[in-house]
Amino acid sequence: MLDHVSITVSDIAVAEPFYDAIMAALGVVKVGARADWLGYGERARPEHPERVYISIRRGDRPEPAHGRHWCFKAIDRPTVDAFWHAGLAHGGVDQGPPGLRTHYHPSYYAAFLADPDGNRLEAACHTITTA
Repeated sequence: MLDHVSITVSDIAVAEPFYDAIMAALGVVKVGARADWLGYGERARPEHPERVYISIRRGDRPEPAHGRHWCFKAIDRPTVDAFWHAGLAHGGVDQGPPGLRTHYHPSYYAAFLADPDGNRLEAACHTITTA
């Protein structure tokens, strides 16, 4: 559904290690960095319309909004775990540890973090596991 999205942070130098870590945990490549911008993923092109891209841009600290968050797809449950641990190790704040959220559906496995500016992030895996 989404082609690209931008998240604002007040300090790129503080945000960069956090976003580098969580994106690496999710298997998302970093495509660039400047003093006012970080880019992850790949921009859609005519030959690759399925691609998705996220930019982290310098701006004002976001206003608190409990319902606003960005959720990233994880290929499996260990990837959700890695996202959460990487975020905590790089300045993130726990907003909900990895685990099942069966009130969404029986296999919904997710973890929640806030970045150093308070942006709420989630990684979710929807696959059924037999382990």
